[in-house]
Amino acid sequence: MLNDILKNHHLILASGSPRRQKFFKDLGLDFEIRLKPVEEICPDRLRYSDIPDFLAQLKAIPFKETLSENDILITSDTIVWHNNQALGKPKTKQEAFEMLQSLSGNAHEVITSICLTTNKIQKTVNSITKVFFNELTEEEIRFYIQNYKPFDKAGAYGIQEWIGLVGIKKIEGSYFNVVGLPVHLLYKTLKTIVE
Repeated sequence: MLNDILKNHHLILASGSPRRQKFFKDLGLDFEIRLKPVEEICPDRLRYSDIPDFLAQLKAIPFKETLSENDILITSDTIVWHNNQALGKPKTKQEAFEMLQSLSGNAHEVITSICLTTNKIQKTVNSITKVFFNELTEEEIRFYIQNYKPFDKAGAYGIQEWIGLVGIKKIEGSYFNVVGLPVHLLYKTLKTIVE
């Protein structure tokens, strides 16, 4: 259905995330994957949703000069916001363990920003989901890290994996946002851009 609306446009997804690519396929979208390296550093003064907004826009910069008339570039970023700070992707097992230990028994927010860029406009939207974790034992955390290696995930976990099945008590907001892309918001924003 969305493909009919987008028939005069060319979608470019600038993401190596297999989860985001699968969402695009599940929506039935025709799209191209284009990747360009970006150093994901944001100013320390940024807080909360300003962080993924900034990073999603930053990821669009290397493409701006190459966009043609009918291109729509989509970039995205996800953070976990907990104890007034952003948790990104863990670099080591120890860092992953510390992140999950801090999330255990607590609530946090997952914020995903989507930036849609054409050669005329840029629109950034975001979605926020509150996630409530059960208490996790050290053994459970170590088992998860050892078997699922969550080093490509903000906050060191994937809700769709084992830890989500046993560790997440409830969520308030979009489940797909926590997986990595608020698909409902992407759908709505794409429609507004082309209409």
